[in-house]
Amino acid sequence: MNLELSEEQRLLQKSVREFAESEVRPLAKELDETGHFPRELFRKAAELGLTGVAFPEAEGGAGFDHLAYTIVIEEISRCCASTGVILSVQNSLFCDPIYRYGTEEQKKRFLLPFMRGEKIGCYALTEPQAGSNAAALQTKAVKQGDTYVINGTKAWITNGGVADAAIAYVNTDPAKGERGITAIVVEKGTPGFKVGKEEKKLGINATACCELIFMDCAVPVANRVGNEGEGYKVALSTLDGGRIGIAAQATGIAQGAFEAALKWAKERMAFGHPIAQFQAIQFMLADMATEIDAARLLVRKAAWKQDSGGRFSQEAATAKLFASEMATRVTHKAIQIHGGYGYSREYPVERAYRDARVTEIYEGTSEIQRLVIASWVLKG
Repeated sequence: MNLELSEEQRLLQKSVREFAESEVRPLAKELDETGHFPRELFRKAAELGLTGVAFPEAEGGAGFDHLAYTIVIEEISRCCASTGVILSVQNSLFCDPIYRYGTEEQKKRFLLPFMRGEKIGCYALTEPQAGSNAAALQTKAVKQGDTYVINGTKAWITNGGVADAAIAYVNTDPAKGERGITAIVVEKGTPGFKVGKEEKKLGINATACCELIFMDCAVPVANRVGNEGEGYKVALSTLDGGRIGIAAQATGIAQGAFEAALKWAKERMAFGHPIAQFQAIQFMLADMATEIDAARLLVRKAAWKQDSGGRFSQEAATAKLFASEMATRVTHKAIQIHGGYGYSREYPVERAYRDARVTEIYEGTSEIQRLVIASWVLKG
C-alpha cells in the first residue's frame, strides 16, 4: 500500500478543498441553524462530479477510486458535516448498490441521473423497531402479479425528505428471516409513498432526515434490486462502503475542529502568553493530531482494500469505529481549548462536537462495529 497520494488525487483534494472553503463553509452555520437542505450546494457539488466520485467515466461517473472518494467526503465534512453525509449517502448508499446489483435498465433510470446529481437518492433500511437488528424489518411487500404492494414505515432516513427515489429494504417472506428481505427502488410520487415527520436532531441538521411511509404502495417488480430474498446481502455489503464514507466524514469533522483549536490556541492570550505555550494545551493538540492521522490512515487502508476488489468488511468497521470515537474525543478537546467560548454557538467547534456524535451511531453503532471486527478476528 502506497501512502502517498497520486498526482490526480492531490489535484482532486486541492479542488475539493477550494470548493469547500468558498462554497460550503460560508453556509455551514446557517444550514445548522435552519436545517434547510442545501439543494443549490448539492447542485454545485454535482458539477464537480462529487455525486458520483468512484464510478467509471464511461458510465457517467467521475472516474476516481474509493480512496479519492474518502478525500472528497473528508474535505467537505471538514467544513460542513451535513453536506458531507448527504454526499456520502448519494455515493455509497444509493448509487453503489444500483451500480453493483442493478440491471442495465435500472442503471439508466436509477444510476445515471443520480451520479450526475440531477436527482437525489436515499437508503431506507432503518425502522422504528429495527435498527441494529436489520433482519427484524416489519415493512412488508406482497407480490401481486408484476407489482409489489408495500406497507410499513422507515425511520431516520438521511436525504429522505428530498429524495427522488429510495432503495427500500422490505420483507417479502417473513418466515425466512434475513433471507426474506428484498431491495426495491421506490420513486417519489408513487401512490401510497409519502414523507413523514422530519427528525429534530442534536447535529447534522440539514440532512432532510425523515420518516418514509408506505401505504398500499404498488411498485413494479422491475424496480427490484437483485433477486427476491437477496436484500439483506445487498444492504450489508452496501453498508461496508457506507461505513468508510462515515469514517471519512468523522475524520473531516475532527480535522476542522483541530484546525480551529490550533488557531485559537495561537491567538488566545492568558497570563500574558498565547495559550499554545502552555504544556496542557500542547498535550491536547498533540493527542488530537495523532488520533486524526491514525484515523485517516485507517480510512485510506479500508478504501485501498475496497479498490483491490477483496472483502473489506473488517477494515471498514475498524475505520468507522476508530474514526467516529476519535471525532468525539477530538471535538471535546477542541471545546476545552476554547474554554467558555467553545460552548458558544458563535464558534464552529460547538457544532463540530454535536455533529461528531452521530458518527458513532448511524450506519452501524460502535457496538455493531465491534461485533463485526470480533467476528473476523475469531475466524483467524
